[in-house]
Amino acid sequence: MKLAIATPGWSATVLAPVFGALSSLTAPNVAAAARPEVLYPAPPLHRSNPLTLLDDQIDNLGRTFNGDIGIAVQDVDTGELVEFDGRSYFPQQSVSKFWVALTALNAQDEGRKDLQTAVILKASDLTLFHQPIAAEIRAAGSYRTTLDRLLTRALQQSDNTCNDYVLRAVGGPDAVHAFLAAKNIEGIRFGPGERQMQSRIAALTWRPEYSRGNAFYQARSNVPLTRRQAAFDAYIANPVDGARPVAIVGALSRLQRGELLSPTSTARLLEIMSHSRTGPKRLKGGLSEGWSLAHKTGTGQQLGAVQTGYNDIGIMTSPSGRTYAVAVMIRRTSAPIWSRMLVMQNVVQAVIDYDAMKPQRLLPGESVTAARK
Repeated sequence: MKLAIATPGWSATVLAPVFGALSSLTAPNVAAAARPEVLYPAPPLHRSNPLTLLDDQIDNLGRTFNGDIGIAVQDVDTGELVEFDGRSYFPQQSVSKFWVALTALNAQDEGRKDLQTAVILKASDLTLFHQPIAAEIRAAGSYRTTLDRLLTRALQQSDNTCNDYVLRAVGGPDAVHAFLAAKNIEGIRFGPGERQMQSRIAALTWRPEYSRGNAFYQARSNVPLTRRQAAFDAYIANPVDGARPVAIVGALSRLQRGELLSPTSTARLLEIMSHSRTGPKRLKGGLSEGWSLAHKTGTGQQLGAVQTGYNDIGIMTSPSGRTYAVAVMIRRTSAPIWSRMLVMQNVVQAVIDYDAMKPQRLLPGESVTAARK
């Protein structure tokens, strides 16, 4: 484990060994972040180093979890970073929709794509697994909407068809790769899209008919178990959509600071993510009163008792407006779902405890006494 301290704008990173790893992120509040502030010393009660305590908590959560887990937390304001196995590649699954959204909004910022463009989706656009829009397409034979609305549904509902359509509209995987390279975002892999990737994980080759009814599940069930197990294990060992948790929180922090998109697109993306409907008991389940979260979940396939790619990433925002980037990525686990959600909630609580031990912010006109209440 290493604890990295990096101040935004610095070209150097100082690494120091620590007992564990820490990760934290908060939902964005650009207005709050811009407010003038005054710091006063933390109460004498907190004599230990808050960052070390957070690191110990994250390390303990990572070591005791029943599965392969990666955790990263970054204080957006200071750049302080804590991680548990945060430099290994973990399957992203639907977390990768975050990169599609960034690519699309950046294309709009650069005048290459108008996300208000009207589009019509047909049955031939359907993918597989979670795609709520499929019912609307099938009911009328087609569905008219905009790219912006599809992007919103992809993030908030994790709709695979919506995401794949936006991906194709902005130039496919090559466009995402180009965006990541242009913004110097390393440690992120982006796969070929839901159809090809999910088929490959199941030892299948994508066919259009897999989007209809239970066709994909039937085809998958006909694959010999040894062949399917080999494909499943190969994906876990070297995920085509793999990402390093530290890279994810680094990108989230840069998004929050306005370094990846225009101010308008930054606010738009964070607003969409703050209303995500998926994973209400993952990271979001650990929030305390007054805290908010802009996030994106990801959930992969399961073979037997083993789940791959059970994730949640996001930006936590404290009542005072401080922000933290958090990524909890589970490569593989047979732990019950409640246990997976609990470890995510405990990461969030660790960040909240860390924030409480830091010097408090004073907003204009606020007294020290009032702030401490």
